[in-house]
Amino acid sequence: MSSDGPLLLTVLGSATPYPSVDNPCSGYLVSSGATRVWVDAGTGTLAPLQRHVRLDELDAIWISHLHADHSADLLTAYYGALFADIQLRAPIPLFGPPGIADRLAHFLTNGAERSPVESAFAVHELYDGHRAVVGGLTLTTGAVSHGIPAFAVRIETGTGEGTGEATRAETREETARGGVTSLVYSGDTAPCAALTRLAAGCDVLLCEADSDRPPAEGAAVHHTPEDAGDTATAAGAGRLIVTHVGRFLTPRQAVTRAAARFAGPVEHAEPGATFTVGPPPASADSTRDR
Repeated sequence: MSSDGPLLLTVLGSATPYPSVDNPCSGYLVSSGATRVWVDAGTGTLAPLQRHVRLDELDAIWISHLHADHSADLLTAYYGALFADIQLRAPIPLFGPPGIADRLAHFLTNGAERSPVESAFAVHELYDGHRAVVGGLTLTTGAVSHGIPAFAVRIETGTGEGTGEATRAETREETARGGVTSLVYSGDTAPCAALTRLAAGCDVLLCEADSDRPPAEGAAVHHTPEDAGDTATAAGAGRLIVTHVGRFLTPRQAVTRAAARFAGPVEHAEPGATFTVGPPPASADSTRDR
């Protein structure tokens, strides 16, 4: 299905591991024309989501993993969808890691009867290579390395089909000619070949940069800003937006450090910003909600 509008990324929040005064945790609204997908529902993101779309206007929700800073607002969304002023025509399609329905139900259930989470959400469990067509968008999911079941997603709009098997800059040119634009969101992950493959040739890579430095012991579970730049370079991404910047970094530091490893435009996922996804602009551009 073709899109009927540009691919837009609106940052609802990008804080970790808990919200700051003016920045909720990880959450994004990805939209194109009439299609609207809530990508990650971190703590506090349901509030700014409502500046743009009601719950009953969402086409889908996609969750990268079940840490609270990426999924906690599903709990309040459940109450909003079933017990307030929202009238769902049908449960909201919810794409998430294996076990997501029972995880929600265990938290929400207060008596002998299991909370009916499926009345609010039509649950589809993710797996490596999962693909879904949501309105004018194609969502291709890839498993990534975070120490728990965790996923990244490639979101494409246009006349072509999303494959996640692009060939860097050449594919970016081909898809641009065909009217296809692509956004890849890392979720939370250490640098890994799976993310690089999924992001190959994408117009925009939205990549976490949680870690100030690699761990002294044990396996990494996050990117440093340098890692984010390296992943964008290896994938041949057109543009890098760093997000999920850890508490021991400032956004400016993360952008500067990532830019030392990536030659394209580098920006920060500032809460409230809306980015138009497409070939790299002559100069970085975003607009902030007022």
